[in-house]
Amino acid sequence: MIPVTKPFLPKVKEYDDYVNSIWERQWLTNNGPLVNELELKLKEYLDVKHLLYVSNGTMALQLAIKALGLTGEIITTPFSFVATTSSIVWQGCKPVFTDIDPETFNIDPRKIEEAITPETSAIVATHVFGNPCDIDAIQAIASRHNLKVIYDAAHCFGTKYKNRSVYEYGDISTTSFHATKLFHSIEGGAVFTQCPELLRKMAFMRNFGHNGPNEFTELGINAKNSEFHAAMGLCNLKHVDEILEKRKKLSSYYWQKLQYLQAKYPRLNKDQDYNYAYFPVLFDSKELMQQCLTALEGEKIYCRRYFYPSLASLPYVNYTFLPVCESVVERILCLPLYHTLTFSDLDLITRIILRVQNYLPDQTLKEEVPIAIAQEIVRMMDTVNGKV
Repeated sequence: MIPVTKPFLPKVKEYDDYVNSIWERQWLTNNGPLVNELELKLKEYLDVKHLLYVSNGTMALQLAIKALGLTGEIITTPFSFVATTSSIVWQGCKPVFTDIDPETFNIDPRKIEEAITPETSAIVATHVFGNPCDIDAIQAIASRHNLKVIYDAAHCFGTKYKNRSVYEYGDISTTSFHATKLFHSIEGGAVFTQCPELLRKMAFMRNFGHNGPNEFTELGINAKNSEFHAAMGLCNLKHVDEILEKRKKLSSYYWQKLQYLQAKYPRLNKDQDYNYAYFPVLFDSKELMQQCLTALEGEKIYCRRYFYPSLASLPYVNYTFLPVCESVVERILCLPLYHTLTFSDLDLITRIILRVQNYLPDQTLKEEVPIAIAQEIVRMMDTVNGKV
């Protein structure tokens, strides 16, 4: 069986060493020493000024919305994980969906300004599949209309934009360290901001609003994380460069093998350093996608229609028909991508996909991948000695 993803796990002894130290201290949660160590090491690795480690990525979004005091309407993307929308609704705000860019699958800045009303308080945008949004255009719109910006950067560990961590942009950026992510702490997440006062506010908020044992300074919630989760994060942080490099090689091999597939891939932001968090394929037709999915599942190879359906069709929002998003969600498929996949696995996956395409009627071969991608594939493959 080949699942769509597998969590990276360190050697058991690495984790046991941290667990033994927890046993000795008997300090299990409530801002323990391993949580503090992980925060410091993450700031150093990511080269960011401020972050708070929290219980999960959804809580990170809810803290961000609450900390900024958002009300009324929030303009957001229909193409993201459900938590992006549910967090807005959970906090008593109204999501206003605008369509996505057909090339990047990120929210289309050209559509944002059309959706602004006197009730609009913010923009919540997702860097889809770790590919940064048009950050400059979004910030320009927000500045003109005095709006706050939150980035759902759940897919973005290791991604940079203009040589800075993508987490450094927006009023607040959030991420997830869930087990499915390339860097994880089993469950976990973080909030990032360049504003010290916002950071201080969220630090109180994640701990019930406590300002000392007998005082409260904010309306708070329990968004803390435990020493056991921090221990896994500390273990995995030691291996993250290796993980990033492996995913890049696997992605390059996919591109090489699928260069004649009738499909396309997200256009990457030219100002970014990409982390290869996922391998999304946008098939030219829903029929081809569905037949490939069925054939792969028949061989116990499991992909994911990520993201499907459009968030604008959730039962607790006002349905909005957005043609680009509707087209993408019907044809998108994320192929398996994780640290222990081999070239042989990818050979099997791509062989099945191409076989399906070749047996569909009236199919024509796709042109080769662009020269720049082909050159990158060759460069990457030159570094590999026959197997991953």
